[in-house]
Amino acid sequence: MPRFVVWPSELDSRLSRKYGRIVSKNVAVNKPSLSEIGDATLILGMKIVEKNVEKLNPRLSGLDEELRTRGMLIIESQYGKGKSLRLIAEKIRELRSRAKRDKTKRKRR
Repeated sequence: MPRFVVWPSELDSRLSRKYGRIVSKNVAVNKPSLSEIGDATLILGMKIVEKNVEKLNPRLSGLDEELRTRGMLIIESQYGKGKSLRLIAEKIRELRSRAKRDKTKRKRR
């Protein structure tokens, strides 16, 4: 199975492709966290081989500090990197909308 590195910046809708975003703007997520990426990866049945919370994507060196997200995951997936990233971004969107829905249900009670 293919292994590859996943950086949060590859899924971040705030960044341009020049700074490492790989998925299209309409699939990308605003400020994806490493834990969200990890959760989505496990739900999708992909395997996390390694996790490093301190690493910084080299492409982000010229960016403002607020746009820099630290951390990276090495993932093993049955799909290629592009498709895997798209699936992860879609799953994060789904999890966020579910969390938001659950929060509004609790407030109504």
